[in-house]
Amino acid sequence: MDISKTCADCSVRNRSLCGTLDDGELQALSRIGHRRHFTRGATILWSGEPATQCGNLLSGALKMTASTADGREQTVSTLYPADFVGRPYAEDSRFTVTATADSELCMFARAPFEHLLERHAKMERQLLDQAFTALDESRAQMLTLARRSAAEKVAGFLLDMADRAEVTRISPTGPATFDLPINRGQIADLLGLTIETVSRQLTKLKLAGIIALPGIRTITIRDEASLRTRAG
Repeated sequence: MDISKTCADCSVRNRSLCGTLDDGELQALSRIGHRRHFTRGATILWSGEPATQCGNLLSGALKMTASTADGREQTVSTLYPADFVGRPYAEDSRFTVTATADSELCMFARAPFEHLLERHAKMERQLLDQAFTALDESRAQMLTLARRSAAEKVAGFLLDMADRAEVTRISPTGPATFDLPINRGQIADLLGLTIETVSRQLTKLKLAGIIALPGIRTITIRDEASLRTRAG
């Protein structure tokens, strides 16, 4: 992989695991990497299968799911550009990872990637920092599920999506518009609600003029201050 054509112009380089690396270190990483495209619905990793790959999400969105005892699929997290996919030093994948939109990843075979981590302490520390950040987000999600009302959960979720998704604005201060990476049923799973409750809360926000729903998964935040108030 030629660094001049890939790493140098990577849109997530400064926000991803690679952000701490100098050009020489990036060159070493680029030698073991390759880009892969996944269409919406494609599975990148299967829970319980050997963990042979990991990588950075460059574009698109992914969901992480686990299977419940009765065989249902439970969405436990969503991943966005600059997030790291997979778990080094784990023999098996803990979750199934699926593309919820057409996505591109910079993929690394796990064993060579682990060897590279051992030789580059800055990258190892950056990966550890990302892991702690994900842990903090999981703990915050647990608090959300335990303490917040349905209205607060949905409002908070939309704000989080606006912070992490690819947002477009007509003007620098204009309304933020973005596509949700998961459907309403998956949002309900993530927030511990029913799909009817999620739909009802979105409709309430729309009728209040706080958001608009121009498409099935498209959200426009028309009044961010009010949405933050509703998030608690």
